Amino acid sequence: MLKELFAKEQQYLNTFFEAIDYSSLQHLLDLLANCEGLIFFSGVGKSGLVAEKISQTMASTGTRAFFLAPGNALHGDIGIISDKDIFVMLSKSGESDELLNIIPFLRNKGVKTACLVCSHNSRMTKACDYNVVLPPVKELCPFDLAPTTSTVIQMIIGDVLAVSLMRMKNFSLDEFAKNHPAGRIGRRITLKVSDLMLKGSDIPLCGPSDLIVDVLVELSNKRCGCVLVIDEQHELLGIFTDGDLRRALQNLGALALNTRMGQLMVRMPRFIRPNDLASQAMQMMESDQKHPITVLPVLDEDNKVVGIIKMHDLVQSGI
Repeated sequence: MLKELFAKEQQYLNTFFEAIDYSSLQHLLDLLANCEGLIFFSGVGKSGLVAEKISQTMASTGTRAFFLAPGNALHGDIGIISDKDIFVMLSKSGESDELLNIIPFLRNKGVKTACLVCSHNSRMTKACDYNVVLPPVKELCPFDLAPTTSTVIQMIIGDVLAVSLMRMKNFSLDEFAKNHPAGRIGRRITLKVSDLMLKGSDIPLCGPSDLIVDVLVELSNKRCGCVLVIDEQHELLGIFTDGDLRRALQNLGALALNTRMGQLMVRMPRFIRPNDLASQAMQMMESDQKHPITVLPVLDEDNKVVGIIKMHDLVQSGI
């Protein structure tokens, strides 16, 4: 049954994609992009929930949009709307009385009205200044009644409009971060390497002339799974990991302990900057699934070691 329903939903959505009226959608997009005031979305029932979601997506991505319930609008909230605003209504039938009752009052205030409906001949289509008539599609509901496919299509339209406005406004990642200070999204786009890296005496360090036997204490005590090999100017020369130690012991036996770090270190390891996003550090560590790494040296602009960041700390941060 599940496979059958997914196939039907795909078929219904394909019908929609094949019949999209791009000209009317472009007209609506231009209208929204040139709005000097606020964009209000409204709907009844399931369409109302979609309208609220669209308004929240736009608001979080740089477009001043709000959801206004039709009942509240008719009981005072319409007072917030001005003649510079746009009022967008979502309704499959275009015959929702709750929305139709608002239109005369919006017209009296000089507010531009637009609707997304599925009927060319609906009262809402005729009453609004602008309209987008979506291709009529069957609902996934066996009775073709419960809003299912139609609300998915409304959501798709809303998401495309929101992202189009983002691109038209050149909405930046920094602006996105300001609008999402909390949660995983906020952490992923605000948390920097410098916020999580180990610094100062917590960094496991050694010189290229140090013997492995003399570095074992540093390797063990700092619990990073590696030591960073640096020169006298604190510039990174290489890295030596627990894995490198095991391989050295397997290949050289006890002789490995009296080998200098410069001979066994891995030269030119990957590194990251302190002002890079912590999420970038995680992506870098996971970029090669065949050879994953769990630590990254952190270098400043002069390529001097200023820290080390561990996968464990990235995971613990919740990004």
